[in-house]
Amino acid sequence: MMNFALAPDKSLHNYELLGMSAKELREFFVKFDEKSFRADQVLKWLHQHGITRFNKMSNLGMDLREKLSTIANINLPQIVLDKTAKDGTRKFLLELADGNKVETVYIPSTNRGTLCVSTQVGCTLNCPFCHTAQQGYNRNLSSAEIIAQLWIAKYGLNNALPRISNVVIMGMGEPLLNFAATESALGIMLDDNAYGLSRWRVTVSTAGIVPKIYELAKKTDVALAVSLHAPNDKLRDLLVPVNKKYPLTELIQACKDYVKNKPKMKITFEYVMLDDINDSLTQAKELIRLLQEVPTKVNLIPHNPYPGARFKSSSEKSILAFQQRLMRAGIHTMVRRTRGQDIKAACGQLAGEIKDKTRRSNKTLQ
Repeated sequence: MMNFALAPDKSLHNYELLGMSAKELREFFVKFDEKSFRADQVLKWLHQHGITRFNKMSNLGMDLREKLSTIANINLPQIVLDKTAKDGTRKFLLELADGNKVETVYIPSTNRGTLCVSTQVGCTLNCPFCHTAQQGYNRNLSSAEIIAQLWIAKYGLNNALPRISNVVIMGMGEPLLNFAATESALGIMLDDNAYGLSRWRVTVSTAGIVPKIYELAKKTDVALAVSLHAPNDKLRDLLVPVNKKYPLTELIQACKDYVKNKPKMKITFEYVMLDDINDSLTQAKELIRLLQEVPTKVNLIPHNPYPGARFKSSSEKSILAFQQRLMRAGIHTMVRRTRGQDIKAACGQLAGEIKDKTRRSNKTLQ
């Protein structure tokens, strides 16, 4: 074991604690000859009290505080833009240590405050209706960078936000392609020594990474949302290209298995409404057949505009007719109210500032 009585070695200063789950923190403290219960103490300081300076963690011994200042970091992104929409939606642009920037959105409503969190710098999936996808991709966020978005919303704004009751992992990126970091962040969100959120109030959204849906089911039982957007493989191959790898038959089976033995849980299917693309009543009937054996909620999402968008939103009349057809079939169907559109904080509009590695952002939309 390392002797911390020796002069501090700057090369040791490389353990980022903000994104460590309770299990990871216990392993960290045991590794450095400390009692594992220190993990719960540090979790509380970081996530219940918003304290990020070791010398302020008063129930840790002075020697331990000095040790932590030698071997560990607690780093936070910088808020470089903070905008509030007319409807109260608030968007933060956060600059990461490498200069990339990601967006986080707070959505207030009468009975809840929902934080929409990003998991990647950009996105690899290239769904053609999504602005994030058109910006390209740089890298996964670390678990610390994911949980930092919640920390900043809770503590970094001088308590300007009301209580955060819900978290949706629906921001920039595909969470299940950044599984390990997303899992660690979820553990912190749910931990009673950290944010203590109910599993019913934390939702992971995926475009349909089937093997990871099964893995997620083994690791946690948070709510699951699936970005569906089409009722058949032919159309979904175009709108959600990952469907070519994980077609609807496999995806729907994974969804059935996810809610197995969870009698009160329903899968939320997100369905962006694209004019003359996926909004016909014939397609509504296809969707009914597709979802008939899955405990289901459907969110219909009017397509939100962005510069260079190749699609436009379905009309209000078409969306209402689509909704009514699903509801007559017994499918609970909501039309998601567009929030924060005037500050480009609505679904599908998040872009951040990405050092694109895919060159996708340089391509002209056809």
